[in-house]
Amino acid sequence: MFIQVIQGNVSDAAALRARLDRWQADIAAGATGWLGSTGGVTGDGTFVGVVRFESAEAAQRNSDRPEQSAWWSETSKLFTGEVTFHNCREVLSYLRGGSDDAGFVQIIQGRVSDPARFREMYDATDDERLAAFRPDLIGGTVGLHGDGGFTEAVYFTSEKAAREGEQKEPPAEMREEFDQMMSLMQNVSYYDLSEPWLTSPR
Repeated sequence: MFIQVIQGNVSDAAALRARLDRWQADIAAGATGWLGSTGGVTGDGTFVGVVRFESAEAAQRNSDRPEQSAWWSETSKLFTGEVTFHNCREVLSYLRGGSDDAGFVQIIQGRVSDPARFREMYDATDDERLAAFRPDLIGGTVGLHGDGGFTEAVYFTSEKAAREGEQKEPPAEMREEFDQMMSLMQNVSYYDLSEPWLTSPR
């Protein structure tokens, strides 16, 4: 899998949502290898989009299409400043990964001090145990930026359920694993998408 993360500030979230709906209606059908998109605008006007493709090559083919370029040329005008992109050739996932069933999505960004250990810990995640402890958690994806940075998208059944789940005390072994994971992360930021925009091929 390949993930592209798109991020920037917008003043009119409704207008951006309309442009994304236009993409879904008119352009998505030709995006071979597109697996799905997650996006939304936080309370302070920050848009974060996480777009999943089968491969980097599929993402590039989509970017090279004239209709995609024309769409982005107009859509980019809705951003009030610089738009940043992270192209993630390495993607980790757990449980169901990205899901259109989520009622709440939290985006976590930061840097890791030991990418190899970070990968090992995600690869060793016990999905069955995690699902039993946090039934509110649908799944997640982690895109590694290639420069030590990462973007994680965490999908929950609802924001209420997620907040309640945050208060649960995990078993000792799970707490130790969580603390080890957090010790690898620096400069962590959280972006709450209370009304996530979730799309996938029809």
